[in-house]
Amino acid sequence: MTLIPDLGSTPAIARRGIMLVLSSPSGAGKSTIARNLLEFDPSFSLSVSVTTRARRTSEIDGIHYRFVDRDEFERLRAGDGLLEWAEVHGNFYGTPRAPAEKAMREGRDMLFDIDYQGALQLQEKAGEDVVSIFILPPSMEELKTRLLRRAEDSAETIAIRLKNSKVEIGRWRDYDYVVVNDDLDRAFQAVRAIIAAERLKRDRRPGLEAFTEQLLAQEVG
Repeated sequence: MTLIPDLGSTPAIARRGIMLVLSSPSGAGKSTIARNLLEFDPSFSLSVSVTTRARRTSEIDGIHYRFVDRDEFERLRAGDGLLEWAEVHGNFYGTPRAPAEKAMREGRDMLFDIDYQGALQLQEKAGEDVVSIFILPPSMEELKTRLLRRAEDSAETIAIRLKNSKVEIGRWRDYDYVVVNDDLDRAFQAVRAIIAAERLKRDRRPGLEAFTEQLLAQEVG
């Protein structure tokens, strides 16, 4: 892993980047939190997933997702072009390997907006470089309200999402952190606090070795 300066610290101490995973049932708010994080902290690169599902009216190809047909998805998967993949609500999602590996080589923090299946695969492959956060809704009724308010899915699709949310919520123990999104600002601040703490972890900051050696070598008059 390439070392990068710990921006915001004085003096700068080299650290490894992190692979931040945000997951939640559909409608719990992970994508909104992800967008806010990218706006607040431009040092993050977003991993743009490929998906076979239909594009929503509010989505831009190549920005929110890269929309592909099943044949292209199968070609990517068969050619080891995906770092992780999963089937969700009858559609396929995956993380392209090339841009993710490029970001890690350059030592940049990367954000992954993926489901629990992809998160588990990423944790298995990247280990300590992964920081995973699961976003929970405050209640199932509120989750349904948010899905209806979004007005981008059919009644049948919403019913499927609510049914599958029980399975997704049941995987909360697979994550390092769990945040309840009962208020978007509070949930976002909680995610920011987690990132700040993870960036300061001793084992993630190999530059501390050289820094402390310099401190110990200094003579105090």
